[in-house]
Amino acid sequence: MPQHNELDRIDLKILATLRDDGRITNQALSEKVGLSPSPCLQRVRRLEKLGIIKGYTCLVDLVRVAPSITVFVSVSLSSHEKGAFSAFEAVVAGIPELVECHKVSGQFDYLLRFVCSDIGTYTAISDRLLATGPEGLNLSSHVVLQTTKESKGVALERLIGQ
Repeated sequence: MPQHNELDRIDLKILATLRDDGRITNQALSEKVGLSPSPCLQRVRRLEKLGIIKGYTCLVDLVRVAPSITVFVSVSLSSHEKGAFSAFEAVVAGIPELVECHKVSGQFDYLLRFVCSDIGTYTAISDRLLATGPEGLNLSSHVVLQTTKESKGVALERLIGQ
């Protein structure tokens, strides 16, 4: 796995530019980062090959597409045996409305983010999780009322200190 010290200032600038605009042309990207097009494309391909660039995506304004609700759910398991974690992860892996699942430290074991068409859909999912998940599963649901800041990616330069 590549380490952050294998990335130079130009690599970080490429990543930040692509984070902000994944549709930018190679010509425009090369101009922004101060390289000619061929070396710029070689760097992008290298970052892709190393798995640093995992893919390209599109941010969709859900309000313009369909009604939806977002629900954050904290999950606690009564058993902390490895099998309980594996069983829970297997159950949630097949839920299309689950868009994020993080195993966390602290008062609960997982933090989930669901995006559903309505509260009834989320309720059915949570009921199914309680019925099919590991015994002693506890869910605490938090319906998002308003999103005041959405992610457009991580500020790499702040993490690496450049």
